[in-house]
Amino acid sequence: MKKTLTILGFLAVFPAGFAWADDDCFVPMADWQPRDAVARLAEENGWTVRRIKIDDGCYEIDGRDTEGRQIEVTVHPATLQVIELEYEDEDEDDDDRRDKDRGRDRDRGDND
Repeated sequence: MKKTLTILGFLAVFPAGFAWADDDCFVPMADWQPRDAVARLAEENGWTVRRIKIDDGCYEIDGRDTEGRQIEVTVHPATLQVIELEYEDEDEDDDDRRDKDRGRDRDRGDND
């Protein structure tokens, strides 16, 4: 009975571990498209590439879209299908910087 409960407990947790791996690309390197093909994909979409790297077994493009927004694009290495496209919010960085400056001014006794 104890063995059965242990196995059932393991099976209940085991599938949840695979849910986290959905973002990963599990493709043998022999099936990967070359990096030049990823660069062409970016060019076809009008993206300016800052860097192409490999992350979790997928290609990842860091760059800017046609409107100049920072993007991070995850691409399947065999099919070159776009898995995810994230827009990086530069405004958050500016807001954080302004908040830090205001905090420094308050510490010195300066007021807005």
